[in-house]
Amino acid sequence: MTLPLIAPMLATPGALPPAAQDARWAYETKQDGQRVVAYLAGDGSVLLRARSGEDITAAYPELRALSGALGGTPAVLDGEVLALDEHGRADFQLLQSRMGLAHAPGKAARRAAEVPVHLVLFDVMHLGTRSLLTQPYRRRRTQLEGLGLHGPYWSTPAALVGHGEQALRATREHGLEGLVCKRLDSVYEPGVRSRAWIKIRNMRSEDVIVGGWVPGKGRLSGLPGAVLVGQRTAGRLRYVGSVGTGWSEAERTELTALLRAAATDRCPFDTVPPVAGAHWVLPRLVGEVRYSTRTRAGMLRQPSWLRLRPDLAPEESAADLPDELA
Repeated sequence: MTLPLIAPMLATPGALPPAAQDARWAYETKQDGQRVVAYLAGDGSVLLRARSGEDITAAYPELRALSGALGGTPAVLDGEVLALDEHGRADFQLLQSRMGLAHAPGKAARRAAEVPVHLVLFDVMHLGTRSLLTQPYRRRRTQLEGLGLHGPYWSTPAALVGHGEQALRATREHGLEGLVCKRLDSVYEPGVRSRAWIKIRNMRSEDVIVGGWVPGKGRLSGLPGAVLVGQRTAGRLRYVGSVGTGWSEAERTELTALLRAAATDRCPFDTVPPVAGAHWVLPRLVGEVRYSTRTRAGMLRQPSWLRLRPDLAPEESAADLPDELA
């Protein structure tokens, strides 16, 4: 059977729905992985497409067995491919070693044996001969859960109806990426970033010490495009990433003057980061950044600048690398 190609519906960044509307929403854990639409043709074949529409089936050979999970029933399923760490949490850095191998099936098979993936399913858009796009989320979710899709490399985690504050708190307490809120009466809107789905990303903030910067381009020529930041460990300053967003124009101009006044020819990081065109500064500026998670090597993911901390000298700040990463 030829199944219709369906672009995944997208969530809009936002906040929890008002408490008075809480019971009208379902809450799912926001996963840190690769979005995938799975096409089960009912003939023993499976096709996986990325959000871009690219065929990535060959990158994940362990998911081919999903083709027989529904027997001869065709289906189009929405989900997220994850790589799990030793604690069972999604680790995007691990997943990166699996992505991009759709055109290298031999390498993909070897990596699958070392870093198996897990497909989390959260929606069904087509089942049998019927399109479910105009069905409300509540009904689609019931249909999905009724399929019993739980296998060695895939599962259908439950969604929580109501209790949004408790759900969000639980994701924070367990160090998860965030929460997706889905209106129970919402239809599936292919390719649309809809207000019927709201994503909330859990962000953390920490002090960092500025050790360098790279020039901006275009209208930012002559100004810092990003600052290079680090945190202390055993008396050394370890590089933890570059931060290129979060400033107002006035803040960027102020920071430019401070960076130029602190210029030095010597890299202050214990290991010189592989950053082309870097300018080094004396490690005396403290800033606070927001970020989503860290890589296993301690690098900040999706960092953005919150504020300069002129009230803190580096030695007075809390810019220490967490003990488990030291």
